[in-house]
Amino acid sequence: MSVLFGLLWPLERFNAAILAVGRVIAVIALAIMVCLILGQVFFRYVLNDAPNWTEEAARFGMLWMTGLMAPLAYRMGGFVAIDMLERALSRTLAGILSLILMAITMWVLLIAWERGLNNHLDTLSGRGCSSTLRWPFGIEVGKCGEKFQNRFQYASLWVGVNLLILVNIELIIRQIITLAGQGDRLAPLRADEEIAGSS
Repeated sequence: MSVLFGLLWPLERFNAAILAVGRVIAVIALAIMVCLILGQVFFRYVLNDAPNWTEEAARFGMLWMTGLMAPLAYRMGGFVAIDMLERALSRTLAGILSLILMAITMWVLLIAWERGLNNHLDTLSGRGCSSTLRWPFGIEVGKCGEKFQNRFQYASLWVGVNLLILVNIELIIRQIITLAGQGDRLAPLRADEEIAGSS
């Protein structure tokens, strides 16, 4: 059991710190996304001349917001769940069911990581160039020159799935410890910045 606690302690701290930073970036991305969309509506319906890059820039912000907030929501139990069966079972059976569901989640995440992200999206080499997003001041970067490479958008999915895998490992370890009767020794999961601030 001490091995599990030894694995859990640094993983909890790492996840809390990374997710705290991710939360700040995601909030900034959301604010920028809202401003871009409101600006696009104003330009389109008031001035009848909308910039062509705001929609893609808002999508860029939405992808990063999702990739950074999904792991935090999963860690804090913020995903929608149907828990009728879990509530009807005894505590031990509910814990076993929860562990099985987390194992299935890990399987799906690993498939997404291996097949979807590494083979299809080709995040590291980057496929294609943005149709409208350009670097400011005419800066040329990589094979797309002034245009953004799509890999900067797809990297949000790669980051999000990797963080979800780390959070899932943490939750599996916590569940195993709880099933072993040592759950009272676990610190409750709190808001990410509280844990990061106490380490």
